[in-house]
Amino acid sequence: MYIALLGRQPALGMAELERVYGTVRWFSHDTALIDTASFDVQRLGGTIKGGVVIRELGSTDWRKASMQLVKLYTDKWSDTSGKITVGISAHGFTIGARDVQRTAHILKSKLKNRGINMRSVPNEQPALRSASSHHNKLGLSPNKVELLVIRGHNGNVIIAESTGAQNITALARRDQERPARDAFVGMLPPKLAQIMVNLAAPQQRDVTVDTPSPTLLDPFCGTGVLLQEALLLGLHVYGTDLSEKMIRYSRDNINWLQNKNQFQGQWQLETADATDHTWHQPINVVATETYLGQPFGSPPTKEKLAEVRHTCDTIITKFLQNIGRQLTSGTPLCLAVPAWNDGHDNFTHLPLLHKLNQLGYQPVPFSHVTAKDLLYYRPGQVVARELLVLTKI
Repeated sequence: MYIALLGRQPALGMAELERVYGTVRWFSHDTALIDTASFDVQRLGGTIKGGVVIRELGSTDWRKASMQLVKLYTDKWSDTSGKITVGISAHGFTIGARDVQRTAHILKSKLKNRGINMRSVPNEQPALRSASSHHNKLGLSPNKVELLVIRGHNGNVIIAESTGAQNITALARRDQERPARDAFVGMLPPKLAQIMVNLAAPQQRDVTVDTPSPTLLDPFCGTGVLLQEALLLGLHVYGTDLSEKMIRYSRDNINWLQNKNQFQGQWQLETADATDHTWHQPINVVATETYLGQPFGSPPTKEKLAEVRHTCDTIITKFLQNIGRQLTSGTPLCLAVPAWNDGHDNFTHLPLLHKLNQLGYQPVPFSHVTAKDLLYYRPGQVVARELLVLTKI
């Protein structure tokens, strides 16, 4: 059993986990339990840390939980050789950083009495930031450990050992150092691109020598962010875009990625209008950030919003009609489409959301989140990305 600490918008991370692993459930408002034999946080965009569950304590408070943690790891590490680096993160408790550091000090003292040298990673907050976990390489070796003490919504407490945090250094590099960028067309965050690939292509994890990687199509590929993340996740990719400039940018970025990383996936690019193009087959998966319309720094007037909404709805509807004729039944899709925030988290959506069945698509049902939860946006952002997870009927 593993536990996942989810990101800023937990529902997106939960939807991703549900698609990839199937058997998941909420533990608290921002953590989820996963019934799986293995878990790799680096392949997930919506999970910031993962850990293997070591002990379930039932309903308890921090004092009792910390006492059990100290006893458990004093015994477990009593014959460890070499120095141990330990971080402790508390989630769901009404305590401060000093309470956690006090527990670390007690554990360090007891281990010292047994001849074990322990270094404690200092807490600025009850839970270590993912950057601190990453830079201290916690969870990546037996002598560098982060202990996660998590209190669920029903009061039950779990002790888990981290198996690593998101590699924020690699994510930032792919976001900021790729050679071709264009702010005007928007910049899809790599973490969101990972989420979208996993929402569209959960079957990628079952790839074997006898079942080759699926081919993922991105018909609005832009600068190739989603294509890059799909390649790193083991898929073949096929990108098209109306703009020759964007195809050139995607090619430059994928070549740069190939020089920086090893991946096995094959890739192809071509200039094409997604509303009338005929793509090469096979197309096993579709994931794309569609046309989002013009960016806004503040909520537009009612008239301007109606104009932009109509334009986006027309383009995306034509795209869905066109590609629908080329997809086999059961093909999964994940689309990022625009939704407009009025500044008070009231969103205006595309009309096509009410006619997906008429267009030949069935929304994928989720057990732990609803479709309205699948909105990616930051505070103050007017144009949100609404994720549609669909299956071709």
